[in-house]
Amino acid sequence: MPHVVIIGCGFGGLAAARELAHAGADVRITMIDRSNHHLFQPLLYQVATAGLSAPAISAPIRAILAQQRNLTTLMAAVTDIDPAAKNITLEDGSTIPYDHLIVAAGSTHSYFGHDEWSALAPGLKTLEDAFEIRKRILMAFERAERETDARRRQEWLTFTVIGGGATGVEMAGTLVEIARHTLSGEFRNIDPHSARVVLIEGSDRILGAYPPDLSEKAREQLQKLGVDVRTGSRVVHIDQTCVRYANFDGEQTLATRTVIWSAGVAASPLGKKLGVELDRAGRVPVSAELNIAGHDDIYVIGDLAAAFSDGKPVPGVSPAAKQMGRVAARNIKHRIAGRAPESFVYQDYGSLATIGRKAAIAMVGKLKFSGYPAWLFWLFVHVYFLIGFRNRMMVMVDWAWAYFTFKRSARVISATMSEDAQQARKEAAQ
Repeated sequence: MPHVVIIGCGFGGLAAARELAHAGADVRITMIDRSNHHLFQPLLYQVATAGLSAPAISAPIRAILAQQRNLTTLMAAVTDIDPAAKNITLEDGSTIPYDHLIVAAGSTHSYFGHDEWSALAPGLKTLEDAFEIRKRILMAFERAERETDARRRQEWLTFTVIGGGATGVEMAGTLVEIARHTLSGEFRNIDPHSARVVLIEGSDRILGAYPPDLSEKAREQLQKLGVDVRTGSRVVHIDQTCVRYANFDGEQTLATRTVIWSAGVAASPLGKKLGVELDRAGRVPVSAELNIAGHDDIYVIGDLAAAFSDGKPVPGVSPAAKQMGRVAARNIKHRIAGRAPESFVYQDYGSLATIGRKAAIAMVGKLKFSGYPAWLFWLFVHVYFLIGFRNRMMVMVDWAWAYFTFKRSARVISATMSEDAQQARKEAAQ
């Protein structure tokens, strides 16, 4: 049987694997992912902010695809792709041949040439990232509780989110809720309500992918929650105690100890292995059938693909990745059967962004709405698209508990006193 290799079990890769089974294609499939779980990334920020536990938004890949008897799952990292030899290389040096290849490797963080910032301002792409951010947020309040110097205490209680896209907006709004409600009454030396949350965006408005009127409504809702929104501000420096940014008034300094990065993404470096010229964002240009130039047996989908539909670029969102995965899978079946492949046509079902409690914006076709109705719609959509009944129930229970009590159920962190002491010694030496 023809061998189909799928790299990456995100939204696109999983949709492709399921479509191959649904279409009844007589193929052998190998799914390769560097982790053992599929992750529902739109809710990853809620793990980072202690609203949900990791199992609520993830599921083992083997369990999801266990019923596909023609599919083998490998937990491995792909280090090279040889289109001429039609094989891929794994991190241990072993190679796997393929007849058809679907590359759905996704994206990673982009620090715009300042990779040294990654240790100071972690981004949010994986569960490991979420655990690290959650630890930094909760430890900031712990350090502030022990701090005797008022200036340093305020630095610990100032949280900075860089990037005003959907993730940055969601993170900033949730941080305010943690400070104002979740931690209320739990500390004796500090008032968590006094914590500041600053959202820094380089362009002139947040949520730039949305119409200006919805962006403005999002800004108003964030400010009503208590977020300090600073647009037109380009970050030029980050260190352990401050962020410096440039705006129309010159260079500004913000004293802060906890910085979260959501300003940019870069396509997976695996795209460089395909031997084609990449676009400015590092994505792989694909044909209407989602193939790369000169190779009808290689499909690139999801965030890694520079795809167009009706002359417009396809956005890097999960619905687009799912649709691309299904089209790539059907085209493999078409080619095996000797039929003409179909062109990819993106169906835009709308965009949603939550801002905080009872605050969100939504755009579905020509319909635009915000506030409480958009927030309820956002809740319904995200529960509906979660993987598995158990995950849906876990999320609904946790959200209901948080709504009525203002508490967050996933606040356990693994920070140790030795880590805390090491940080204190570093500060004393500075």
